[in-house]
Amino acid sequence: MVWARGEAGCHVYPVHRLDRATSGVLLFGLSSDVARFLGAAFTAREVEKRYIALVRGTPPEEIEIDNPVPKTEDGPRVDAVTWCRKLAPSAVDRCSLVEARPRTGRLHQIRRHLKHITHPLIGDVRYGKGDINRQYRSTYDLHRLALHALELEVAHPSGEGTLRLRAPVPEDLAGPLQRLEVFDAIPQP
Repeated sequence: MVWARGEAGCHVYPVHRLDRATSGVLLFGLSSDVARFLGAAFTAREVEKRYIALVRGTPPEEIEIDNPVPKTEDGPRVDAVTWCRKLAPSAVDRCSLVEARPRTGRLHQIRRHLKHITHPLIGDVRYGKGDINRQYRSTYDLHRLALHALELEVAHPSGEGTLRLRAPVPEDLAGPLQRLEVFDAIPQP
């Protein structure tokens, strides 16, 4: 948040956050009114979020995962839905690049859902496998969670049009994806 404040040159209001190990689009409002408007869009599920993830194995071509997850770390389970589609299986190793679009926004939702269908994220120290994470660190130089918030789309706060934000894939993820020959499957704007 301090970084965002420095970049904007003013106080910012967080609207969309990511798990600490996830890269990608963050959304801040420059005023409390804009943040409230955007926050209401998230609450009403009027925001389209698109993530890319590197997972173990070969998941189904398309799947909607409807499996409750805890609302907070030790809290009650609540409805959670994530739509996923396979973008490309790796020709080099037993993994695949997938697109994930969460319909709800729950703690670790994408990570939990991909583990639920037995295709955990590579690099996930909580829901993945340590031996596989070590293999990808040593073989493909992947030293992070392989999850990136690629795009976010929401109605523009001015009421005119749509605000579409996209974050480039950072090099610490792009390099391993290129070595695994799946980088070119990332959807383009």
